[in-house]
Amino acid sequence: MPIYNKLVRDGIPGIVEATGKRAVTRVLDEAEYEHALIEKLHEEVEELRGAGSDHDRIEEMADILELIHTYATRVGADLSEIEAVRKKKTEERGGFRERVFLISVED
Repeated sequence: MPIYNKLVRDGIPGIVEATGKRAVTRVLDEAEYEHALIEKLHEEVEELRGAGSDHDRIEEMADILELIHTYATRVGADLSEIEAVRKKKTEERGGFRERVFLISVED
């Protein structure tokens, strides 16, 4: 019996049970949920790093975006608020499209 001990999408237990298996689950308390969301985000970022094709990268980015949606709701924000902060930071500091890699800052 595989042991996962990780946050999964809400529909996964039903998908598992549709195969004739039994999914053992529990609902996390608030502190556990906070921790599990961050751990899941780390997991998805690692999967993005290892993705071998553009299709796989898009799948992983979609998972990351779902986690961002969920976490934003948790902290009382929505994507429009996050997008406004992103735009402001881009205007003030730029984005990441020019591939600038900072090596050091000399005194």
